[in-house]
Amino acid sequence: MYKVLLVDDEPIIVEGLSRSVPWENWNCEVVATAHDGIEGKAMIEEHSPNIVFMDICMPEMDGLQMMAAMKSQYPDMEVSILTGFRDFEYAQQAICLGVTRFLLKPSNMEEIKEAIDTMCKNLEKKHIPMNEASNIAQAHESTCGNFIVKNALKYIQENYQQKLTLSEVAEKTYVSQWHLSKLLNGQTGQSFSEILNHIRIEEAKKLLENPTLRIGDISESVGFLDLAHFSRVFKKQENISANEYRNKVLGNQVI
Repeated sequence: MYKVLLVDDEPIIVEGLSRSVPWENWNCEVVATAHDGIEGKAMIEEHSPNIVFMDICMPEMDGLQMMAAMKSQYPDMEVSILTGFRDFEYAQQAICLGVTRFLLKPSNMEEIKEAIDTMCKNLEKKHIPMNEASNIAQAHESTCGNFIVKNALKYIQENYQQKLTLSEVAEKTYVSQWHLSKLLNGQTGQSFSEILNHIRIEEAKKLLENPTLRIGDISESVGFLDLAHFSRVFKKQENISANEYRNKVLGNQVI
């Protein structure tokens, strides 16, 4: 049987879908329900559902990022959105990321049944080797990967001054550390630490233009825990020391 997960912060919606839909007609079974994005992510990892019905406007959740994460890690999983959020551009983005149906609340039973029917048919097609639908799936997977990397890089750029870890960025983009590391390396050719260090050094170079700032203070302000580490990373990236960069490249004198 196809495994179904229902995710919505309104208990009445989850209960209604679970009890009112004749899931057995499509050889489906509701294996789990969740009431927020974090719980939904955990249920996906635990049950690996074939079909997911979810809202995208729930507390502490970025709907599009979670959507991208789900389709990137589980490309064969069929997802339909059931939401009260009426935004055409948002709906378009969701469909580009691989959503099968974007249904607005309140949806009638015929719309829900049509979505289930379509998702089940898509699942059947995906089991055919070399099926053309599999190549649509690959396109969505690539789009989701791009979306995740874009948001991960944005988060790193906005938080490079903090003690940032791969685990934290993965949590913010709703994917596993392993999957995020794979995506970053595949699309940028760099590891998480290389990306983070590159951003920090580029920001440090801007600060080095100010001769009144001490190199130790610059190192700390861009997120390095100690000056020695900063110096090693800077020289590795720029082939000269931070002091030489300031003196020779910028022509400034250390004060």
